Amino acid sequence: MQIVILDGYTVNPGDNPWSELEKLGELTVYDRTPQDQIITRACDADIVLTNKTLLTAETINKLPRLKFISVLATGYNVVDLDAASKRGIPVSNVPGYSPPSVAQHVFAMLLNFANRVSLHDQAVKNGEWAMQQDFCFWKEPLFELKDKKIGIVGFGDIGKKVGTIANAFGMEVMAYAPRPKPEPDYSPFSFATLEEIFCECDVVTLHCPLTDENERFINKALLSRMKKNAYIINTARGQLIDENDLAEALKNKIIAGAALDVVDKEPMMQSCALCEAPNLTITPHIAWATLEARSRLTEGTVLNVDSFLKGSPANVVNLI
Repeated sequence: MQIVILDGYTVNPGDNPWSELEKLGELTVYDRTPQDQIITRACDADIVLTNKTLLTAETINKLPRLKFISVLATGYNVVDLDAASKRGIPVSNVPGYSPPSVAQHVFAMLLNFANRVSLHDQAVKNGEWAMQQDFCFWKEPLFELKDKKIGIVGFGDIGKKVGTIANAFGMEVMAYAPRPKPEPDYSPFSFATLEEIFCECDVVTLHCPLTDENERFINKALLSRMKKNAYIINTARGQLIDENDLAEALKNKIIAGAALDVVDKEPMMQSCALCEAPNLTITPHIAWATLEARSRLTEGTVLNVDSFLKGSPANVVNLI
């Protein structure tokens, strides 16, 4: 079996070997593949693995030997599922590899707002502490997470993990789920509407997939419902937020701040509306990228390929 990885660098920049995958077929790994080189590189492939390289209908239909696609991620919007289904090609993803890492990143961002660690670290290094008359100083008000309300939009594996950590901090958890979900065994917890979450919560964190229905649903109307001292965190998909509306909300102090690990266009351009926005923390799509999570992702991909080769594809997101 010819196996081609189109964009393997972010999953394995050198610390997360492909050795188990190599046992399953003749493996070719490309760090990155431009769109105009996909067909050349994958024309003889039986199995194609992709992380963020788009597999459009046109591309899929020009790969005559293609029998299986596995996405090196949980989200699978990079693959035209209809085109794959029409050819009877199963498409698999790797669910459940990232919740501990993404939830950890959410709280790294939230705690940075609460305790202003990076702000005060830089102040100390700039000599501001040395000039103080007192043994301590703070540049902005600090706050506890205890008794604050956190709103979780999307209550899948990651959202549930965020809720568990929030509960450990003594926060009240509110969650929005478009389909019925079981309640967790901690309190205080409640399911709520989007309007209730954006009106009542001190922190709103996004953990929903991107769909045609929710693209840019975080807009001026919802942001204007938030408390002036509230924060929004996005580690899901950048296209969930209207970036111009968020930038305006931050500039006009409609909300206290935002933290993003994802943006609309990645890598983020310096011309992005968010670049000049105040009280904004941005990280370069790294919430998923701990070595532990990437190792689980590789293990899940090996399982997907092995299951397909044995005639029982796992984690299939089409042909259902």
